[in-house]
Amino acid sequence: MTDIDYTPLYLSLKVAGIATSIVFISGVLLARLLARKEFVGKSALESFFLLPLVLPPTVVGFGLLMLFGKTGILGKWLLMHYDVQIVFTWVGAVIASVVVSFPMMYQSALAAFQTVDKHLEIAARTMGASEWRVFWTVSFPLAWPGVLAGLVLAFARALGEFGATMMLAGYIPGKTDTIPIAIYFAVENGEMDKAYFWVVIIVALGFSTIMWLNWWTKRNLRRYAHESKQT
Repeated sequence: MTDIDYTPLYLSLKVAGIATSIVFISGVLLARLLARKEFVGKSALESFFLLPLVLPPTVVGFGLLMLFGKTGILGKWLLMHYDVQIVFTWVGAVIASVVVSFPMMYQSALAAFQTVDKHLEIAARTMGASEWRVFWTVSFPLAWPGVLAGLVLAFARALGEFGATMMLAGYIPGKTDTIPIAIYFAVENGEMDKAYFWVVIIVALGFSTIMWLNWWTKRNLRRYAHESKQT
């Protein structure tokens, strides 16, 4: 096998790490905000949040390209005011990963917050706790198992993103070639040894991520069962 350039690995971990951090913060805050709120248009808003789940990645990428391209609303504004270009950069890969992985985080966090006993939150408020303190001391700890599941799934989704990233960030060796893109062009160029190598790497990363989540979930279920028997 020819010498392997490990840039796709570093870039993939970088993109997935930053994207996961963004969707973790935004997904948890939005899920907590909307978990117990009812208003006109809520269903439409949540449908918009989850839309990337049902759209082909290339369609998501096309929409981002129209938004961040040189003639797009945001792309044109960024070029005019800050001389910043999103298309064909690793930042574009991060944006694409954020959009496609956000539904995983939001849906899991929303379900987790909806299972939190609201009477515990009310009790904390009646004792003088601020909304921020209620969130950190009651809501978030109780919702954490579901939030963690969403976090892991969002990371795995961001790590494996291809279609939207290809549309927005393109293929620039050393700059935007994440592992999925590196696999595609390795196959296209007939470099099957390189393609096999990256396939093994990304399968191992995805498998170990899901295995860790399953182990953590089962460990906590056993701990809760043990504590329940003792009480």
